[in-house]
Amino acid sequence: MSQTATSRVWVAYGPAGVVGKIQRDAEGYAVHMAGKPDRLGVYPTIEIAKSALHAHLKPGSDRPEFRAH
Repeated sequence: MSQTATSRVWVAYGPAGVVGKIQRDAEGYAVHMAGKPDRLGVYPTIEIAKSALHAHLKPGSDRPEFRAH
């Protein structure tokens, strides 16, 4: 089984450090931006959640590196 399928938390890293995280729960994949108390939303797949997190970064930002924990 791949690491993505067994992980429950993915941390998103940009050039300056952590920019957010994705947490898997019973509802789906919840996206949280670093320094924000509320989640952005819950998405049905990890790939959609990664795209949503990237979309909430500053315009022109590179896609962050996602590391499973």
